[in-house]
Amino acid sequence: MATSAPADPDGTPPEEPSPPGSSATTNEAPAFGWSSYAERINGRFAMVGILIIVAIELSTGSTVVYWLGLG
Repeated sequence: MATSAPADPDGTPPEEPSPPGSSATTNEAPAFGWSSYAERINGRFAMVGILIIVAIELSTGSTVVYWLGLG
């Protein structure tokens, strides 16, 4: 006679892992004004802009200030 034993000796089922409380991406809806969503998007656009400026300087061999005609 074969019986299946529970995974835990005291008979309780194993606990399910809980999802993390927060992460870098949230379910927050886009909103106008000062919101954390707007600040996150502005920061990402700023990082992309800096990378573009660095790429322009590396490819042309001159600074962006000179390239824009400001210096």
